[in-house]
Amino acid sequence: MGNYIDELGKRIKKASKTISVLPTTQKNAALLAIADALTENQARILEANALDIARAQEHSLSSAMIERLTLNENRIQGISDAVKKLVDLDDPVGIIDEGFTRPNGLQLMKTRVPLGVVGVIYESRPNVTVDTATLCLKSGNCVLLRGGKEAFQSNKILTDIMRGALKAQRLPEDAILLVEDTSREIAAQMMKANDYLDVLIPRGGAGLIGSVVQNATVPVIQTGAGNCHVYIDEYADLDMAVNIVENAKTHRVSVCNAIEGILVHQKIADAVLPMIKERLERYPVELIGCERTRAILGGDIKAATDADYATEYLDYKLSVKVVDSIEEAMEHIDRYSTKHSECIVTESYSRMQTFTKSVDAAVVYVNASTRFTDGGEFGYGAEIGISTQKLHARGPMGLHELTTIKYIAYGNGQIRE
Repeated sequence: MGNYIDELGKRIKKASKTISVLPTTQKNAALLAIADALTENQARILEANALDIARAQEHSLSSAMIERLTLNENRIQGISDAVKKLVDLDDPVGIIDEGFTRPNGLQLMKTRVPLGVVGVIYESRPNVTVDTATLCLKSGNCVLLRGGKEAFQSNKILTDIMRGALKAQRLPEDAILLVEDTSREIAAQMMKANDYLDVLIPRGGAGLIGSVVQNATVPVIQTGAGNCHVYIDEYADLDMAVNIVENAKTHRVSVCNAIEGILVHQKIADAVLPMIKERLERYPVELIGCERTRAILGGDIKAATDADYATEYLDYKLSVKVVDSIEEAMEHIDRYSTKHSECIVTESYSRMQTFTKSVDAAVVYVNASTRFTDGGEFGYGAEIGISTQKLHARGPMGLHELTTIKYIAYGNGQIRE
C-alpha cells in the first residue's frame, strides 16, 4: 500500500480514539461550529465551486452533471441547516438495544457503538462532503473522504472549513480527512486499506459502485445506483399519476431517487400517456418507448431497447413501457431495477398490497414520488447514502446505521463449567 494512504490511515486511526468516546454535548458543539463556519465562509466556498464548474464546462459535462455539482447561497444555507438538524437528533452511541440476565447471573447489554473509521468514495455532489462528515461525527466515527476530481476544489474548501471548526473546538482535525490525490491508483489503495478503514461506502453511478464492490477488501455497504420506476395501474387516479411522474422525473434529474422509467397498464395507456407527454413538454425530457407507446404518442418517440430500460440516465430521458398486467410490470422492475425506489399509483387496496409485498426494493411507494427517498425527508437530518443491499442497513442511512453492536457483559465472578 502506498505511503500516502498509510499516512492518512495512521492519522485518522489516532483521531478515532478520541472521537469514538466523545460525549454528545461535545459532538453537538462541534456540529454547530461547523454549521456556522459554512455560512461564514460562503464566499470562499462559492469561489472554489466556480473553479469546479468552469472545469466541468471545459470538459463538456452534461447540464445535469453541472447542476449536481453547483453550489449557491441557498444550497450552502441548506447544507448548514442540515448540520444543525443533526444536533436535535438523538445520539445513537451508548443506546442499549436489549439487556437480559442469564440463569448464572451474567448480565448482557447489547449496546450501540461507532463503526470506527468510515471511508467514502463519491462523485460530483459537494454537499455529500458535509453530510457524510457530520453524520460520522455525530455517530462517533471518523471519515476518510475521496471525492471525484470534478468537485475537488469544492470538497477541499468544505473539508478545510470543517477541520478548522474542529480545531477551534479543541478536537482532532483528522477526524475528517480528504484524500487529495484523485487518481484511480489511490482509490484502489483505499479499497484495500483494511488496517485503517472499518467500512467503505461508495456513492455515485453504477460504474463507481460496481468497481468498489468488485475490488475492495474493506467491507462495503453498497449504495446509490437508482434505476427507479413508477407503475401506473389500471385503477390509478390519472391526474395524480401525471403529477407524480413529473415530480419524480424532473424535480432533480441528476439524483439517484429520480425515476428512469414508467410502466403503464394497457387499459389506461391511451388516456394517460398523452397527458404525461403534454406535462413533460414543459421540460427537455426525451421519451423513448415500446411499440405500443410509440403507437399512442407518435413516431417521434424513439424505440426503447433492453439497454435503455437498464440505464440510469441521471438526465432528462425517460423510458416508457405499456404492460398488460401488474405482474408484467413487476417482472420488468425485477429485471431492470437497482432495488432503490419503486412506486405504484393505484386506488386499489389489493394492488397496493400485491406491489408492496412483491417488489424487492429498499423503498416501495404507494401514490407518492420516489424523490422522498432521502435522509432529510425521512427525518434523519441527512444520509450517508441509500443502501440497496440487505445486510446491516437498507434504505437511507442515518445515524443509527453508522453504529454497530458491542455486547457488554457484567458478572460477579462467573466462570464457565
